[in-house]
Amino acid sequence: MKEINYLEIMYKDDYYPNFLVDKIKVLLEDGVQYLQQGTHSLEEIQAKFDEITRSINDLEDEFDQHHSEIETVARDSIAVTVMEILQAYNIELDIEDAIREREW
Repeated sequence: MKEINYLEIMYKDDYYPNFLVDKIKVLLEDGVQYLQQGTHSLEEIQAKFDEITRSINDLEDEFDQHHSEIETVARDSIAVTVMEILQAYNIELDIEDAIREREW
């Protein structure tokens, strides 16, 4: 299995507090654990990624409190990580669909 480089761009940029990036990473790792639990339909996988994305949305205020935000660079970093996860598990889900619940 291909190694997933979680949020590499965000971790390299001091604009994003690592402890907040860690919170996003935990949410994405939860998605990986879900995928490892067995076979799921595309609808179930989509529902899981919707849940993860809404949880990331919930972190926006915390980013703001630390003079940061989930913006273009963060969005791209999250999207790249989600694409790596989908590819690692051979899931035919479009990235725009996978993170369709985003508010960032």
